[in-house]
Amino acid sequence: MAALVGMFGGGPGNSVCHAQQTTAIEAVASPGDQPDNPGPLATDLSPAIHAKQIRAAMRRVAEWELSRAEYQPASRDWDFGTLDIGFMAASRTLADPRYSRYVAQVGGQFGWKLERTMYPANDFAIAQAWIEVYRSSHNEGQIAPLRRQYDDAVALLNDKEKPAWWWCDALFMAPAAGTALSEVTGDNTYNAYVDREWGETEKVLYDKQKHLFSRDASYLDKHEKNGEKIFWSRGNGWVMAGIVRVLATLPQDDPLRPHYVALLKEMAQEVASLQGSDGLWRPGLLDPGSYPQPEVSGSAFFTYALAWGIDHRMLDADTYLPVVEKAWAGLLAHVYQDGRLGSIQPIGEAPADYKPSSSYNFGVGAFLLAGAELDVLSEHKHW
Repeated sequence: MAALVGMFGGGPGNSVCHAQQTTAIEAVASPGDQPDNPGPLATDLSPAIHAKQIRAAMRRVAEWELSRAEYQPASRDWDFGTLDIGFMAASRTLADPRYSRYVAQVGGQFGWKLERTMYPANDFAIAQAWIEVYRSSHNEGQIAPLRRQYDDAVALLNDKEKPAWWWCDALFMAPAAGTALSEVTGDNTYNAYVDREWGETEKVLYDKQKHLFSRDASYLDKHEKNGEKIFWSRGNGWVMAGIVRVLATLPQDDPLRPHYVALLKEMAQEVASLQGSDGLWRPGLLDPGSYPQPEVSGSAFFTYALAWGIDHRMLDADTYLPVVEKAWAGLLAHVYQDGRLGSIQPIGEAPADYKPSSSYNFGVGAFLLAGAELDVLSEHKHW
């Protein structure tokens, strides 16, 4: 952990100095790559939905990614934030504090302050991981700065021409941070804000016939080669994962819940119908023939959301468990012997091509979330 540990040298007295030095540092953190020769695929991972096998696959992938993350500069970017959410899930499932310790060290590096970028929803992805750190520590210093930044977002007036969360990815990044803040602080202002902004985004981007989200308003009239509308796999994965993370932090008797449950059910039915024969989904959901390479990050988010829905008895196990089992087997087919997770579309906003070796941190975060939820499912044995 040389690079990250080196940044922490000098103790807490240097936290302000570190926070002032982060702009240039973050610019060189690499989210992933796609080498020509990644090595052999793993042949010793079992797709069985049993804790021992699930945890073995999670650990293989998590170890590979942690070794990369530790020797890079710390980052608060949305892609690293998504990885950190996955690391928190891995720490719980694998009973291994190294992953959560890494997340906490990143938070400390930046004084628990979020980025402020031109895509403000993205800045709150890592907040979800930091709030999980706070749940264990109860150290108010770990959420006070991010809470102030969320308060700033709540106070902003909406541009009627463009929702605050105008791209579908944002529905993973910011809403669950808001509902988690309401949960840990008891202040329902954040829940109300999330529901208002989610509604504005859904109104623009959700296709009520197809039960899928466009990436943003510029894609409402864009089409695939086969004439179907463009519905990006990872974009819809972001949304479904966002739905279940909001539901996980809303009170059971909250009047906002029924809408998100209904939306999860609608999207789950459509997504399940689009699953490929290999268990995965292509970058363009409605034109799979144009994309021979499966897309692992979107597929992992779908797997996570579907498994969560089964585990919380919102989705019928008889219908969706076979989908989840097939998807997990498909995901494991893209794990390399050293733990690299391949076939992850690089950062973008629409379906695209990439190499089988393509591995990016946010996709690993999605995979770890999927594995953690499958582990819970295996223990509860709801089927």
